[in-house]
Amino acid sequence: MKILLLVQKEQRVVLDRLYEGIAAHTDCDLRWLGREDQANLRRYFRREVRVEDYERIVFFLRFKQEIRQVPFIRTVPNLVILEHDACQNYFPGKYQGKFSRHYAQLPWARVISSGYTVTQRLRAEGTDAVFVPKGYDQAMLRNLGHERDIELAFVGSTKSSVYTERRRMLDEIAAREQLLITRTASGDEYLRMLNRIRFFVSADAGIGEYMIKNFEAMACGCVLCAYDQGEQENVALGFRDMENIVLYRDANELSAKLAALRANLALAARIAAAGQALAEREYRFDCLGEKVANALRSPLRPQSPVRWIERLRLSLGV
Repeated sequence: MKILLLVQKEQRVVLDRLYEGIAAHTDCDLRWLGREDQANLRRYFRREVRVEDYERIVFFLRFKQEIRQVPFIRTVPNLVILEHDACQNYFPGKYQGKFSRHYAQLPWARVISSGYTVTQRLRAEGTDAVFVPKGYDQAMLRNLGHERDIELAFVGSTKSSVYTERRRMLDEIAAREQLLITRTASGDEYLRMLNRIRFFVSADAGIGEYMIKNFEAMACGCVLCAYDQGEQENVALGFRDMENIVLYRDANELSAKLAALRANLALAARIAAAGQALAEREYRFDCLGEKVANALRSPLRPQSPVRWIERLRLSLGV
């Protein structure tokens, strides 16, 4: 299948291995769009794209820019939207409800969402939504087998308004435990930090799906202690409490489970090994790239006719 994959040039998370995974299972024309091109997709397409050359056109762009350009996007044929942030549709914030409204204007477009529960909710609203989870860069992250000299830590951002509940939960845990909260550069510094941590705390309260950091920590051999995103999400991902992950709903529950694991380090080691095996088997970006490619193949819904004003604008190149 010949696809055009448009992705963000400036992106906080390095997703090159995911794109390689998609390209390994499609005839993929991958292009990185900067802010200027994302802000004017009509101009970019007029200058750079022959839509008839592709069986699928895939957007993995800033949602902030997409919602400003619906009249043009409605003219793009064979459209698929890859989205890792649609969970923001369902909790308070600047994008609450906006994903639903955006997709309702593009009912023929397929949306590949990274949250199982989010996907089910979008489907119930009428969106052609398919679930493909987040994962990790298998070329960058792995278990180095080093001594783990940091017992309990979180690595990542807490400043964004999206992470208000994350910050609150981390503060509650830090009031009870010796918790290191830190940030690192991407790449080798991040790899080495994850390999120093025995218990990695994921505190994504209120988000409704598991962020990339969960899979990265698992792959590096940490015992992942994650805020419980619910039974449906856990079943879909193969997460089993106290077998390949440690799930908690509040700081007290986490402290109780940590106490049990400190008293039974062999169990902690088994959980870490099982979590690493699950991540390596299911959540490498090369595996997920194949799942994205598979999600592109089934027929899309029929597209509504382009309105006369849009046909005019397309013909005039404006």
